[in-house]
Formats: sequence, structure tokens, C-alpha cells
Amino acid sequence: MKLLTFTVEGKTRPGALTGDRVVDLAAAGLPAGPHGGLIEIARGGDAMIERARKAMDDAKAKSYALKDVKLEAPIRRPPKVLAVGLNYIDHCKEANLPVPPEPVLFTKWSTSVCGPFDDLTWPAMLNGEVDYEVELGVVIGKRAVNVSEKDALSYVMGYTVVNDVSARTQQFANAKQWDRGKSFDTFCPYGPWIVTRDEIPDPHVLQVRTILNGKEMQNSNTRNLIFNVNKIIAYASQGTTLEPGDLIPTGTPFGVGFSRKPPVFLQDGDMCECEVEKVGTIKNRVRLK
Repeated sequence: MKLLTFTVEGKTRPGALTGDRVVDLAAAGLPAGPHGGLIEIARGGDAMIERARKAMDDAKAKSYALKDVKLEAPIRRPPKVLAVGLNYIDHCKEANLPVPPEPVLFTKWSTSVCGPFDDLTWPAMLNGEVDYEVELGVVIGKRAVNVSEKDALSYVMGYTVVNDVSARTQQFANAKQWDRGKSFDTFCPYGPWIVTRDEIPDPHVLQVRTILNGKEMQNSNTRNLIFNVNKIIAYASQGTTLEPGDLIPTGTPFGVGFSRKPPVFLQDGDMCECEVEKVGTIKNRVRLK
């Protein structure tokens, strides 16, 4: 099932995609979060997912044509965006950095989140050195603390597509401000929906790609992750509570812009597409003021 957040007729609400139509889950009696999205459904766990599934099967359910709605970030303000750096060996090599012995975690502030088709923008202080990074995103579906790798996937609500947009001027400056460099407004577009975990029993066989202005820039597979989804969740949950709705981008493969010769950074007017097999594609236009 594909769960999403959409805006239509001036109102934002949770939905589910069936064919080319969006079922209005709020109209079917499911709760909407404070931003109109899926956070309350995420907090409801598997029981709430089942309610959403039944609403989709209801022939009388209120629905809209997908083309007539605006898709928002599925959970518009995740409790946490806990990202993983340097999680593909080929990316470590292109960045000229050693393969880490354990997952490298950093945060993207929740205010960096934007929709799957929203514009990307940033302040002039970044000197144009802004990069793309396609990533498989994991959305947590129930409270997780000190979980085992064996049980980790049972804590997953579903999977999504993330572009970990990165300001290299900040990330690689003397202070090496990873969090700030990856947390400017619009630097975490994701979606277009959350594909529930039952549809993707193995998240480690998915192709991931970035297409910039029609040219393929990244192409790899999640089988190449250094630390797989099980390991990431188990590691991140040691002593830290993961909450329903938390978003975990799992790392990007080879092909980012700053490592190219010459470097390729995002420019005004660019169209950046990030896709994950069996999940979907997000498309974001760069619009600088």
C-alpha cells in the first residue's frame, strides 16, 4: 500500500493511492496529524495500517484523481530525520574517506523537509556548491529502543525516496558542520509516498538512481549498502528512542557532484530526479531567488 499526504481544495489530509486515484483517509474516519498528514497513522502502528487498507477497499470511499491533488511530504514534520553517511564503499572512495567501522549518523532538521515535487532553494551564502544524494528512506512504524538486528525490520512502517541535498561549503568547512550543511530549508525532499513494508519484504535488492536534467548521475543497488537497514535501525536504537514517523535516509552511492571532475553542483533551473525501485520517483526543480 502507498500511503501519502495530499492537498486538495485548500485542505491537507492523509491518503492512500489506488491506481490513479487517491483515497481520502480522513474522510474515511482515520486521524490526520497537526499538519494534515500521516503522523497519527504512523503512531497507530499495524492496526492503523489495516484500517487504511480497509478504507481503500471501500467502494464508497471518497477519492480524487491523482492529477488533481498536490502531493506533500508524507510526514511533513518527522519527529527525527536521522541520516547515515558514507554507507556505500564506492561513495567512500570517491569522497577519499575510509570505510567507517560503524554507521555514521547525523541529523537533518525537520524544517528541511519538503514535498516530492517542491522546488529547491537556498541562500546565496552557499556559493552554489549544493549537491544531490539519492537515498532509500526508511520510516519507523513503532517505538524502538535497543532492538536487535533480527527484529529490526518489524519496526518499519515502510519505505520512501529521499534526496539528501547537501551544502558542501558547510559540510566540508573548517568546522565541518554536517547537520547545518544538510538542513537548510527544502534540503530534504522525500516521498512521493510511503510504501508499506509488506510490499517490500527485502529492502536490500532495490536499484537507486539520480537523473539530473535527463542525464544519469547515480545508479547503484541497496545490496551495496555497507550497513544494511537491519543494522542501521539496531545501531541507531541503542540508547536512543526511535519514534513512529522518524525518517532514516540510509546513505547515497557513487556519483555525487562534488567528486566529479569538474564538480557538478545544482544550478538554477535544474531538474533533479531521484528514484528507488519499487518505491517511486521524486522530482525537484531548482529555483533560486
